[in-house]
Amino acid sequence: MLIKLILLDADDTLWHNMRHFDAAERALAEMLAPLAEAGITRATLSQVEARNLRHYGYGAKSFTLSMIETAIELGGDVLPISTVREILEAGRDLLAHPVELLDGVGETIDALSQLGELVLVTKGELLHQEMKLAASGLGDYFSRVEIVSDKSADTFRRLIADHGVDPAQAIMAGDSLRSDIRPALEAGAWAAYVPHDIVWSHERAPEPEGHPRYRRIACLGDLPALIEQLG
Repeated sequence: MLIKLILLDADDTLWHNMRHFDAAERALAEMLAPLAEAGITRATLSQVEARNLRHYGYGAKSFTLSMIETAIELGGDVLPISTVREILEAGRDLLAHPVELLDGVGETIDALSQLGELVLVTKGELLHQEMKLAASGLGDYFSRVEIVSDKSADTFRRLIADHGVDPAQAIMAGDSLRSDIRPALEAGAWAAYVPHDIVWSHERAPEPEGHPRYRRIACLGDLPALIEQLG
């Protein structure tokens, strides 16, 4: 069946993202080195992030709050105020980092726009994601941009229904098995997994090998050929 609707993730599918968060996490471990070993700092941050998702959602601002909370948990009353200032500065750097497209993304998006309607589906803080999309230069390619608090099968069902296509005429491509791939498959769409070198622990999930509508591709540049093959 011909693919008519192409749903795309943003962070680490179109542009680099996790490497900036990874750098901030390493910086936090260095800041808190007098108080805890790096492994303990990273483990505590992971726990705090998971706990805070329902309160703050996703994005750089949420991550900054979780870094501060991690520092307080590990440092207690002896945590220097100067360290809190450093964490806030690291958070501001996260919000200000330049948008760098992954290799070949510009050409790929142009090719995809000739094959179907493009919709961006991403999680994160509204203003920051809007700023990144504007800086990417890709905004005009998308007929719709959905910045959501989380991605679920219902998210994809709603988007597919809004565009009046059969679920089997839609495909979602992204780097997260938990947020991009599994819910899209559950909604009846095709799903193309685009692995990224750095994976946030919260986004890990088993790969749905053997699922008839699941495909794994080496990079986003392989998506146009996959869509033509499916059609």
